[in-house]
Amino acid sequence: MGKFTYDSSLTADFDDRALAHIQLVIGAKLRRGESFYFSWRDDPLAGGGRSSIWVHPGISITYKYFGSKSPALNREWVNALTLSANSANGLQVVAEPPDSTP
Repeated sequence: MGKFTYDSSLTADFDDRALAHIQLVIGAKLRRGESFYFSWRDDPLAGGGRSSIWVHPGISITYKYFGSKSPALNREWVNALTLSANSANGLQVVAEPPDSTP
């Protein structure tokens, strides 16, 4: 279980595989200087609910992975997350679709 830390104060847990895809999408948006919302469901053990942040290029983000190996990326999932990030609602973690690349 990896950790996403925003502005050194807010931390959220994500599966390493999901976190790698989230990092790729956030990195692409920030490289273009784009700000956007990022929302996710909170772990029920942490009280449940939902969190949403405004991601801006000037705010620090840290990705901490539990495993030492980088997971293989699913291009279809990256595309789905990117479409989400480009919407009015911002980036939301969507279910991983089947990978259609060989």
